[in-house]
Amino acid sequence: MKKLTLFLIVTSMVIFSCTDQGGKISTENPFLAEFDTPFQVPPFDLIDTTHYIPAFKEGIEQEKAEIDAIVNNPEEPNFENTIIPFDQSGEILRRARVFYSLNSANTNPTLQKIARELTPLMSAHRNEIGLNQDLFKRIKAVYDKRESLGLDQEQMRVVEKYYRDFERNGAALPEEQREELKKINEQLSMLSLNFGENLLAETNDFKLVIENEEDLIGLPKGVVFAANEKAKQNEMEGKWVFTLQKPSWIPFLTYSPKRELREKIYKAYYHRGDNDNENDSKEIIAEVVTLRDQRAKLLGYRNYAEYVIDNNMAKTPENVYDFLHKVWEPALEVSKKERDEIQKIIDAEDGNFKLQSWDWWYYTEKLRKQKYDLDKEELKQYFSLDNVREGIFYVSNKLYGLQFEERTDIPVYHEEVKVYEVKEADGSHLSILYIDSYPRPGKRGGAWCGAMRSGAYEDGEKIYPVVYIVTNFTRPTGDIPALLSWDETTTFFHEFGHALHNFFADGHYRRTSRDVPRDYVELPAQVMENWAGEAEVLKAYAKHYETGEIIPDELIEKIQKSGHFNQGFATVEYVAASLLDLDWHTIENTENIDVNAFEKAAMDEIGLIDEIIPRYRSTYFSHIFSGSSYSAGYYVYLWAEVLDSDAFNAFKESGDLYNQELAAKFRKHVLAENGMGEGMEQYLKFRGKEPSIDALLEKRGLK
Repeated sequence: MKKLTLFLIVTSMVIFSCTDQGGKISTENPFLAEFDTPFQVPPFDLIDTTHYIPAFKEGIEQEKAEIDAIVNNPEEPNFENTIIPFDQSGEILRRARVFYSLNSANTNPTLQKIARELTPLMSAHRNEIGLNQDLFKRIKAVYDKRESLGLDQEQMRVVEKYYRDFERNGAALPEEQREELKKINEQLSMLSLNFGENLLAETNDFKLVIENEEDLIGLPKGVVFAANEKAKQNEMEGKWVFTLQKPSWIPFLTYSPKRELREKIYKAYYHRGDNDNENDSKEIIAEVVTLRDQRAKLLGYRNYAEYVIDNNMAKTPENVYDFLHKVWEPALEVSKKERDEIQKIIDAEDGNFKLQSWDWWYYTEKLRKQKYDLDKEELKQYFSLDNVREGIFYVSNKLYGLQFEERTDIPVYHEEVKVYEVKEADGSHLSILYIDSYPRPGKRGGAWCGAMRSGAYEDGEKIYPVVYIVTNFTRPTGDIPALLSWDETTTFFHEFGHALHNFFADGHYRRTSRDVPRDYVELPAQVMENWAGEAEVLKAYAKHYETGEIIPDELIEKIQKSGHFNQGFATVEYVAASLLDLDWHTIENTENIDVNAFEKAAMDEIGLIDEIIPRYRSTYFSHIFSGSSYSAGYYVYLWAEVLDSDAFNAFKESGDLYNQELAAKFRKHVLAENGMGEGMEQYLKFRGKEPSIDALLEKRGLK
């Protein structure tokens, strides 16, 4: 059955839903029709918070009608009358999902209230579809005879993927277990939402207020200015406010000689969600872990990690543990040497104290200057946000021929958001890209990339993606533009790699448009980071924000020589968090979970040194507890680094960082056709050989 037929089935329902109480037709809800905007982007200037709930409810009814049309079709199930209409269903919900983008990037109490209403509604709807027995029977019927249907490779992949989805969702379970699964899914969705709200509240609630100007000694001018501006926003004239946003607390830890203040802000950071108050998340974690374990066992797996990783390149938790420990052991030894070097500096200064976690950043910066004469603040002068963005555009143009045109005629959800039209080398449209750079109270921490509309095909016509990058970079201060640290610079390159994946994904069906294992999804992002630090690339974009001077060779040399600096710390804190994640999701006893005791035991078992804490402690580990996309999968960044190190070596070995032939292969096999085969299959089409962990260890200076 064609999508047009399904549309006609639900047309009367949609019109009815658009009437007001007096029976007059109202078209005020923009989600109930195609967006009448350039490139059909969301009409943020027309969207009101009152539109979301009606739109989602209407979308649910539309999709229910579309599913009913599939299951009630008297014809024998086949690809055209079952798989295609299911793949294309839910148009209103696809438009309305912009809500989730805004609730992460620009939330407020009203949106949070809507999220609490939407979460159980959408969880129930997903359950109803994912466990629909009549729909599953039709998909299974197509799956069982797929070899005889004359399907092409991608169509075969779509059928197999959808069948596997239903199996993993529990559609093949007996009715009693399906009902139990529904309840678990609904509970998990609410717990995830609550965890995220708690973390945002804890992050926003803390303020380190400085009243004595002497307590600002050592801090960069821009950081002090930003703290003063923050104080003014909080009606604290003449004071300085530091927060738990990265552009605030990281410079404070790095440059403030006031040890007691460093301790205060760092402890506030790592105690988020662990303060035994209304925003405490320890009970949420215990419930989430228990429910995930129950869910996995219902689906026939030993634990939740086994359930998740079965769908990844790694295949088993044992493989992941083995991989992580191969990195952990050398990294831990390097971190101990780093610790001892730092302690020597403390002792030489008559510090008379033992290094603690809140000291590491400050003394590491001293050690960096001592070893490499590299000053982070000096470095930042060459990495204004605008220059880094133009550098990213430059690399994308050299590799793929992409062109970027800023658009001011496209509505945005916040005045600070910039919009670009992305074009192919021939000038044809490829995507719209929103860039939202700075922290604010309504934005969750970190950096991420997503799509308000994914690229796809509908009735043979290309649907172009609408992509966004959200970060929490240092704001401009006075007459000083936003100057990025080296970490922020590589983060921008990283997130743009995700954007490229969204631009280029070219599956002909929604299920194969951008479908990769979780431990492959970071490859496109991390490989982009490699270009950021190459001398040839730096000279194209790293220019002093005042003079326009190109970054000097001696500074480039310092960046490259210091590439292995502090990698013991960076690797250990990351792998510790990855192992903690795995331990939570291979837990054997879920009764009476003591979150802090469990975490301590996990870290003691691997021998984590006292001076380093996991990159994410459990109570603010949003990757795994605020949503499930990285649960039992935080390891994927390191796994993908094995791939990205090897992939970038292909360009280095060719002698041309912008080798367009290699870039075309990478675009085709790794990005565009990512859904055509398993992760390693697609990678092998690009590289011709499997990668080795050795490249990763060498890159991090651990070998």
